[in-house]
Amino acid sequence: MRRKRKDWKYSGKVLLFVFPALIPLTVFWIYPILRSLFISFTNWDYMSPTYDFVFLDNFIALFHDSRFYDALLNTLLFTLGTLIPTLIGGLLLALLLQRNFRGSGIYKFILFSPWVTPTVAISIVWVWIFEPDTGIANAVLQFFHLPGLQWIQSSDTALLAVIIVTVWKSIGYAMIFYLSALEKVPAELYEACGLDGARKWQRFRDITIPSISPTTFFLMIITMVNSLQAYDQIQILTQGGPSGSTRTLLYMYYQLGFEEFDMGQATAVAMVMIVLTVGLSAIQFRASKKWVHY
Repeated sequence: MRRKRKDWKYSGKVLLFVFPALIPLTVFWIYPILRSLFISFTNWDYMSPTYDFVFLDNFIALFHDSRFYDALLNTLLFTLGTLIPTLIGGLLLALLLQRNFRGSGIYKFILFSPWVTPTVAISIVWVWIFEPDTGIANAVLQFFHLPGLQWIQSSDTALLAVIIVTVWKSIGYAMIFYLSALEKVPAELYEACGLDGARKWQRFRDITIPSISPTTFFLMIITMVNSLQAYDQIQILTQGGPSGSTRTLLYMYYQLGFEEFDMGQATAVAMVMIVLTVGLSAIQFRASKKWVHY
């Protein structure tokens, strides 16, 4: 009995400390998700005070809509297109700047500054850069004797243009985390590996990559979530076009809810996004057990 009382007292103390954190979590995360799930079973048009329950009709209509599968494909391509270059580029920059040579702090500041700059401001500047006739992007291509591109004005290159902007904004963020991770790798491991006659590539493969794997896993999750939630750059650069070539699931949610006023189907898209995010995160967590070394 005394042990049970102690357990109850301990549980009560834990709940007492956890309860303040549960309040904002419930108000700003759990309740909105449950409310969105409820709306996805209705035909609410976002303005009328009344609505009817349609149950699974919104999901059925969504899965029969070709726009949904195009948006799903664009979302996956955009996520992979931003995830891989951000991680590789951030690691390469960190390896170049990990030695504190003269002026390295300035380079770190310049590379990190896009991350803290509002996405809207960055996107407006890139609209000018991607201008086919007077933009810097085509000027650089012409300097290397390459043909100019239509960039955000063509469905063939619009998604690539949005990926470039997103990677350019995120790569400095990944670099900062990799710099911190590289500093924590024990120098003794490199010395021991060098005594065994290992080359630089072998040291990088056998020591550096395993040692920074927790940081890589963290950046994978953060970059993936940011890519799934990307909206500002798509709205400014392409508005989901041309011809829906840059319409992601989140942008489709915006168009259904706030342009077509079909909030029921829009929240159905949001539910699919939640399932997709949780599923991809679960896969990454499961895979991380095999290669992340803590």
